[in-house]
Amino acid sequence: MENLPAIFMDLALILITAGVITVVFKWLKQPLVLGYILAGFFIGPYFKWFPVITDPTSVHVWSDIGIVFLMFALGLEFSIKKLKKVGATGAITALTELAIMFIIGNIAGHLLGFKDMDCIFLGCMLSISSTAIIIKSFDDLKLKQQKFTSTVTAVLVVEDIVAVLLLVVLSTISVSRTFNGGELAMSMVKLAFFLVVWFVFGIYLIPTFLRWMRKYMTEETLLLVAVGLCFGMVVLAAQAGFSTALGAFVMGAILAETIEADVIHRLITPLKNLFSAVFFVSVGMLVQPAVLGKYWLTIVIIAACIIVFKSMAATTGVLLSGKPLKTALQSGLCFCQIGEFSFIIAGLGMSYGVIDKNLYPIIVSVSILTTFVTPYMIKGGLPLYNWLEPRLPEKLKKHLEHYSEHAESYDEGRATMGTFIKKQLYNILLHSAVLAAISLLSISLLRPFLDGLMAELKIPQIWSRLIGLVGTLGIMAPFLWAVAVKGVSKKRIKEMFDTYRFSQAVVIPLMVLRYFVALFAVGVVVAGYVDVAVGFLMVIAVIVVAVVLLSRKADSFYGQIEERFTKNFNSRQAQAAFHIPAGMENEFAMERMRVTPSSPLAGRTLQQCDIRDRYGANIVTIERGDKIVDLPAKDEILMPADVVTVIGTDEQVSALRADIEKEADMLVHDHSDHEMHMYRYHVEAGGPLCGLAIRQAAFGQKHNTMIIAIERGGQRIVNPDRDTVLLHDDQLWFVSPDNLTLAGFEKKMVEV
Repeated sequence: MENLPAIFMDLALILITAGVITVVFKWLKQPLVLGYILAGFFIGPYFKWFPVITDPTSVHVWSDIGIVFLMFALGLEFSIKKLKKVGATGAITALTELAIMFIIGNIAGHLLGFKDMDCIFLGCMLSISSTAIIIKSFDDLKLKQQKFTSTVTAVLVVEDIVAVLLLVVLSTISVSRTFNGGELAMSMVKLAFFLVVWFVFGIYLIPTFLRWMRKYMTEETLLLVAVGLCFGMVVLAAQAGFSTALGAFVMGAILAETIEADVIHRLITPLKNLFSAVFFVSVGMLVQPAVLGKYWLTIVIIAACIIVFKSMAATTGVLLSGKPLKTALQSGLCFCQIGEFSFIIAGLGMSYGVIDKNLYPIIVSVSILTTFVTPYMIKGGLPLYNWLEPRLPEKLKKHLEHYSEHAESYDEGRATMGTFIKKQLYNILLHSAVLAAISLLSISLLRPFLDGLMAELKIPQIWSRLIGLVGTLGIMAPFLWAVAVKGVSKKRIKEMFDTYRFSQAVVIPLMVLRYFVALFAVGVVVAGYVDVAVGFLMVIAVIVVAVVLLSRKADSFYGQIEERFTKNFNSRQAQAAFHIPAGMENEFAMERMRVTPSSPLAGRTLQQCDIRDRYGANIVTIERGDKIVDLPAKDEILMPADVVTVIGTDEQVSALRADIEKEADMLVHDHSDHEMHMYRYHVEAGGPLCGLAIRQAAFGQKHNTMIIAIERGGQRIVNPDRDTVLLHDDQLWFVSPDNLTLAGFEKKMVEV
């Protein structure tokens, strides 16, 4: 027999151990993620009384896949619209937390006797929270639909982006022992460029592709396409120098804007659960008892700093962003751990040899310890608020409420110089990124392809360059028009000149910048295809830009592109029963949820459910297969697998979701104690049944039985018609949930 690859044995060991231990943790009502980590410790290389993993490299690869699926699922649940809505909160909170924890980490490191470089790395490690741990804890605690979780997710996204930049900074410091601000700035520009390009092209192309495939798509093909797109973006992110987790999140966020998002999320959930289990087990394998024993005081001090100061820093950041105290406490207590990015930062320092070799196992041990605390800290957010709020001084509470209301208030109809500048900069940045992407693709891919093709056909190279140049400029034309002309209202500009002092010093440079971007984009493409003097190129660029500006076709073409993009971007939102006005979004939440078979509301009418009085929410639509019931009547029955659209406050919707999507207390129920009895009865001539039709015998009504077969002349009639007449020598087979002792039939009735 050929040798079995080690990964098979390792996976068997991982999954069996994790399964057994998580059953115990489920019985103890503890978070499953803690069980995974404990399972990893048992099968890790530092626990000698249990079988150990033989191929840690393969397990590490599988754990990386687990992170990819976790981030992909997170992106599916947290769309671009939500990110935009809480983006400012996420940025303020993340930057506040990162700054405070970097300082705390440096101070703690110096107090513990670490070297300067160790302190710098420690501060960075303590700054980044674990997205995987927090999201898994939300899953285990059934908190994913709570209002504060969107704030937490926004902060995690910003932290992951900052972590990418930190890796650049730390790499530079490790090599040169100096800080290179220029390299950091270029990394930020590069990250912003790729994010814009990925989202713009992704939103434009992917929903269109899925719409075209919809009629040919099954759940199997949709799963393959979704996972393929996810890993495709992971590869693009890795080649661009970013983390795989960021790529997976981006693709999830793009697919979240499609109407297939809910189905994709349901299909990938088993994959996410499987691979994420391997990831958390691999984390537990890193626990070293020897390190815990030798550096236990250091580990406890660092862990205490994280649990206390990191939670306080995050809470402070959420408060500064304008969120109320309740949301701030619930959100802040989630950030009480470090995770996967901290390992990467520690590994970076080890690879460059700039940090102490014991810092890596110390930080791993700290991560394990804080991971154990995380679920309890998350659960403690609301009780802490309920305890703290009555004890706060009234003056302080009023000040916090006033600050929160002031931060969230806005005048939707007011047009200011600030909004004008914001729109202009948004237009310039968006279309500059698109033009840059088209230019790079054309010069790096299209030009070599055309040159090779023309060489094979023995056609002069000038024709390949001309075709490439004209084709590229044609594709760029609508975006050149958009960056130079779109949104420029002469009337509005004149009003600002008349209203605001010094407005010309702002407006005119912005207009010049728009024209310069368009001119520069054309010049770059022309320079990439034609090797002539720069002056000549600029003349051509001016001519082309002038043609584009005067072209109505460019205007029309861009309008079609923008319309398609907007349609794709709003495709999932269009599935909602109706749209909540922007000014009311903070008061209302509208969610779609699926009725589970275990729901106490399943099989009952809306009047019996009494949803309005019990929960305060309303069901506005019911989707049942291809049928949609708008404003369902009170006698409409909620059926398992119905998808209902619910509107109410966040608290009302969350309370109703707990009952509508209620999970069974047991996955598989044993019904062996509830079995049917089978009987056989021989029909004799002159007997009470001979000559009667089954309908006339009325066994079902009289004795709670059902005839399932008749044996007649060596033939068996299965499920006979009710008008079948019972004849002499027929053998009747029937079933009943009861033990039958029918008067007059005892001698001829035999239980089988």
